[in-house]
Amino acid sequence: MPAEHEPGQFDSPHFRSVAGTRFADVEWHDAIGSTNTELLDRARRGAPEGTVLIADLQTAGRGRRGRRWTAPPGTSLMMSVLLRPPPDRLPPTRAALVTLAVGLAAADACEQVSGIRPLLKWPNDLVIAGADAAGHDAVRHDRKLAGILAESISTQGLLSAVVVGMGLNSGWPQVPAELEGVATSLNLESGAPVDRTLLARRVLEGLEARYELLCRAADGAGAAALLDEARRNSATLGHRVRVSLDAPAGEGNSLEGVAGDLDAEGRLLITDDAGAVHTVAVGDVVHLRPA
Repeated sequence: MPAEHEPGQFDSPHFRSVAGTRFADVEWHDAIGSTNTELLDRARRGAPEGTVLIADLQTAGRGRRGRRWTAPPGTSLMMSVLLRPPPDRLPPTRAALVTLAVGLAAADACEQVSGIRPLLKWPNDLVIAGADAAGHDAVRHDRKLAGILAESISTQGLLSAVVVGMGLNSGWPQVPAELEGVATSLNLESGAPVDRTLLARRVLEGLEARYELLCRAADGAGAAALLDEARRNSATLGHRVRVSLDAPAGEGNSLEGVAGDLDAEGRLLITDDAGAVHTVAVGDVVHLRPA
C-alpha cells in the first residue's frame, strides 16, 4: 500500500520556465476557476505561445461535453498550455493531433516519474487498461487516470490558438467508493508518492518535442510520426468498442464494432459487424470485452 502523506508533501520547488522549450512562462495558482477558461481569455487578449497555468484546485474545471472536473486540492496535476501553431503546418482539421501530443507526453512523464505507463483511450483520456479476461460483464473496466480537453480559437478559417488542458490524478489518498474500478491515481498505481512538480516538467518537455515535430514538417511527416506513436500506445485500437456519437440533444446515437485505426486527422476508424468502416471524429467510447 502507498504510504500516507499530505498532498504536495513530496513536490519539488515550482519552476517558472522549462529550459530548451517554448514554455517560458509557467504560473502556479493555489486555486483558479478553470485553467482552460483563463488561458483562452488570455489567448484572445494576445498572450504568447508557451504560457502555462497550473493549479492546485480548480473550482470550475471542465471536460468534454461540459462535464465538471473536480479534485481535492493538490491531488491532481491540473494544467493548461497555450499553443499558436503555424497555420501552414497545422490546419483546424488536425487540431486533434495536439490532444494526442499531450497524451503521449503525459504517458511518458508518468513512466519517468512513477514507473507506471498509462495508455491512450480515444479521444482524450489516459487509462490503466483493464484485463480482457472473459467475464459476465461485457464492458472492459479501464481505470481513468487523466482527461485532456483541447479548445481552439480560429480566425478566418485558420487556427490562431489552441489551449490544451489536462487533469491527471497523481496524489489521491484513496479511490472514492463511487469511482472504484472507474478511476485511479498515479500514486495508488505505483505504490509511492508522486512528485507533481516534476511530473509537470516532464509533461512539458515531452510535449515540446512532439509539438515541434508537428510544426516543423510541412509535408505531414511529423503528424504521421505522432499518429504511429499514438497507435503503439493505444488502449482502444484493436478492441471492440461502443461509441456514443456526439449529436444534438435528443438525437443520441451509438455505433459498435472494432476500432481498427486512426486516420490522418486522428479520427477513429471503426468496422461494424457488417464490415462497413465508419469514421468518428468525436464521441464517448466504451471498451468492450471480446464477444
